[in-house]
Amino acid sequence: MTDMEFQLSAIIKCSGSLTGISSQEQTDFVQSCNASLLKKGAPSGGGAEIVRWNIAGEKIELGLVSDRYVRVHDALLRLKNELAKFLGKHRIGLRGAEIEDYQILMDWDEDWQLKKLPFVKQINQEGGRLKLSLDVDEFALANRIPDRIIKLLEDKKEAAKWKGKSEHWELLFESEKKPYYFDKDPTEEMAKRGWIRHAAGRGQFIYGPQITKIFRAFERILFEEIFTPLGYEEMIFPKFVTWDVWKRSGHAKGIYPEAYYVCTPKTRDPEYWEEVMDYYKVTNEVPLDMIMERIENVGGMCYAQCPPSWVFWQGKTMPDDILPIKVFDRSGTSHRYESGGLHGIERLDEFHRVEIVWMGTKEQVIEHSKQLQAKYRLIFEAILDIEWREAWVTPWFMAQEGKAGLSELKEVGTTDYEAVLPYSGKLLEFQNVSVNGNKYPKGFSVKLQSGTELWSGCSGVGLERWAAVFLAQKGLDQDKWPVKFRDVVGELPEVFRFL
Repeated sequence: MTDMEFQLSAIIKCSGSLTGISSQEQTDFVQSCNASLLKKGAPSGGGAEIVRWNIAGEKIELGLVSDRYVRVHDALLRLKNELAKFLGKHRIGLRGAEIEDYQILMDWDEDWQLKKLPFVKQINQEGGRLKLSLDVDEFALANRIPDRIIKLLEDKKEAAKWKGKSEHWELLFESEKKPYYFDKDPTEEMAKRGWIRHAAGRGQFIYGPQITKIFRAFERILFEEIFTPLGYEEMIFPKFVTWDVWKRSGHAKGIYPEAYYVCTPKTRDPEYWEEVMDYYKVTNEVPLDMIMERIENVGGMCYAQCPPSWVFWQGKTMPDDILPIKVFDRSGTSHRYESGGLHGIERLDEFHRVEIVWMGTKEQVIEHSKQLQAKYRLIFEAILDIEWREAWVTPWFMAQEGKAGLSELKEVGTTDYEAVLPYSGKLLEFQNVSVNGNKYPKGFSVKLQSGTELWSGCSGVGLERWAAVFLAQKGLDQDKWPVKFRDVVGELPEVFRFL
């Protein structure tokens, strides 16, 4: 048995009785297909083979086996085309195929158990072998569902190798030790002082005038140190993201446990919604089950800020002389369902981020990432005066996409910035710079006039994360803050008092 084997049982339906076709004609047809048609493209000794052929009235009962080179679903499609020519001589047509059984067998030395797979009705995993019984029809075979299941298994195996070490990590820089002026959780202290208050939603805060002014100071620093000197222009990116965007960006592969979903009414017709409205009027309770029956999902709230912006350039060809392009967005919130991981302002479901995006040739994108890193070092050292470190990481999804080699060359990958939280002793990742290679230009079909490959990078500045790090180390009293940052912030306003 080869390392991968496919077995298929099918019934091919025809437009007339096949009993008039001689046994010799059938035998010659089967032998001819086994000798050449089903071996085409495979190495010597490989390919597919018809192992069962039986005529019953207007049906052909068929059995196929194959190796990885000419898989049985491809063999069936080839066979149907050839069969149409063969039966055409007898003025008989084809009406389709019914898949009775489809099995994939392969070597499987993984020690973790597969539970469920799409289009798979039964999984048998034992003795170093894996057997999948598929629930597929002819349409699924034409859409290459078996191939995609095998690719899914390969992805799961690769992800399992990286599990527990979600990313390769290499220290690049570590700042000097800095004095801490605070040993409390800044979120709790801000709540006591009335700077913030939990909002009605999960993982969501309302920010008072003081912390809002600190956020705006961070943005002012970005303008003065990065956007103006490096030639950035501001854009406004959508905060609702359709499924098509997430498919192109790659997020549709795994965003589901963390997405905030967006649904629209199936219709605006008041009659359609009258029962819902009446129920609320009578009970003062919102009938969620009734609502769910009347809406349909169309996408989600912004998860990663840059993907929806790529629709602006989607399908376009740009002249090389406008490169590099540098833009940023600071227009709204991002949303992630942080299941079990909520803590303070540093881990939220709703957070505020300034998204920085740049694109150009490979060399331009890599060079600009270095410029950004230098600017961040300046900000963290000379203005915020925090204790931090910088590391190069290869996220596991990049390894899955075959970019681990580029990351090892420090071309495609992420530079992470971490800082200690004195009250807990833990490190918090509060900033990143990512070189994404051709991921987004390719996904959204954006090209250069010269044919040179377009690359891009992005960097998300999380205002809550910056505040969590700075306030945890420097405290909430302005007289302990670095002079340069105090000058940017100015006086913090006292607007509200509560009795």
